[in-house]
Amino acid sequence: MKAEFSSYLNGIAPGLARLIALLDDFDYASVLAADSVGFAVRVGQKNMSVENRTMTTERGAVLRLAKDGLYTEYAFNRFDPEKPEETAAAARKAREGQLAVLAAAGAGIYETGILPDEPWTIDAAFDTEETPEGTDQASLLASLKQISDEGMTLSENLVDVRLAAQTTHISKLFLTKNRNLRQTYVYSEAVVLPIASKDGKMVMAYESLSGRVGPELFRGLSGKVAAAVKTTEELLGSDSIEPGEYDIIASPDIAGLIAHEAFGHGVEMDMFVKGRALGADYIGKRVGSDLVTMHEGALCATNVTTYAFDDEGTPAGDVVEIDRGILKTGICDALSALRLGTVPTGNGKRENFEHKVYTRMTNTIFDSGESTLEEMIASISFGYLLEGSQSGMEDPKHWGIQCIVERGYEIRDGKLTGKVVAPVVMTGYVPDLLGSISMLSRDRGVFGSGGCGKGYKEWVKVADGGPYLKAKARLG
Repeated sequence: MKAEFSSYLNGIAPGLARLIALLDDFDYASVLAADSVGFAVRVGQKNMSVENRTMTTERGAVLRLAKDGLYTEYAFNRFDPEKPEETAAAARKAREGQLAVLAAAGAGIYETGILPDEPWTIDAAFDTEETPEGTDQASLLASLKQISDEGMTLSENLVDVRLAAQTTHISKLFLTKNRNLRQTYVYSEAVVLPIASKDGKMVMAYESLSGRVGPELFRGLSGKVAAAVKTTEELLGSDSIEPGEYDIIASPDIAGLIAHEAFGHGVEMDMFVKGRALGADYIGKRVGSDLVTMHEGALCATNVTTYAFDDEGTPAGDVVEIDRGILKTGICDALSALRLGTVPTGNGKRENFEHKVYTRMTNTIFDSGESTLEEMIASISFGYLLEGSQSGMEDPKHWGIQCIVERGYEIRDGKLTGKVVAPVVMTGYVPDLLGSISMLSRDRGVFGSGGCGKGYKEWVKVADGGPYLKAKARLG
């Protein structure tokens, strides 16, 4: 079935259209209205909980106004569609206050051109089997508890088998004088988190699921438990790694982590405007081996952040950031595109209606190659197969990267030895790391559990992935 568009947004849409008309003395006026509902559940041996909100649940709207090269915004969550003039007056007053603060501070004004407003209409409703609103939460909790109980029987070292799942039904409406855009979809994600202890050592592993689908996704969790428990057994028997440079094989989730950290924030072009990203100096230059091609955009994969248009009313895209090792372009929100003299890529995203737009990632994916995992392993005399993405950091100004990996499997003389090292910290200089990629597998994966912050805040959903890839990296 198709996800159903918000009845609340349908109800206020005529009033929002009149609101835009009341602001026709501005050079540009737009409104983004969102109504997103969902829930998150957590289950373990001792606790169960349901919270009727997720990272992306919200209800509210934001006006963007431009006049004489100056943009301001006004967010609101109370709107009477019969009295749009009240909101128009409040937005004008808020603009006056914002400009007064800038004047009092002596702040320089970055004059920006007028956003395009060519006619465009879209009504996108994406498929889902189920919705958060139609889910029997009590039955879901019971089924997840059963999965946890069954998981506990798989190892005597288990302390707990925890499961976490969330699902969100997104509805967004974007209006200008000439644009009327609507979209609605459901995304879901879930994770199995077994915790094990032995001889004073405690470890936790995970297996995840994600997609632009409904709560039906959660039925797949039972098939993830055995693999996650097996990983805890491996981690209990793991050793520390000897720091050094190694041949590595990155699993698809680690390839995604590298893609996200290496060419995620580093080519977000709002950072180009501020002079904070080294990537701006590498457009048209080599940043990886000939095997490296990377896509970014809401349309290059289908996962938790695949949509029809972004939070500025720009159509979703599929951007080839790197083509056979050459950095072609970055990704860009609409205002940064005006300031840089380029085009927006459909990557303008807000944490919610109360937050400003930043250039943000959607799906960041390495293209596949022609090798197999077996061929990669056979090609390594001494190195590691890395699996289990945990976290990462990047310095966009100097292009350093740090990735925290759950575990590494030792390879000697072209074979896995059975030795496991954990945890593993992978560091390096981005062009060196990508330049060393020498093999890519034919298959690939896409992963969308978790979120991404801009610095330490502004959390949004992202997905990333790729094939198995062979490279050289510093591990410690």
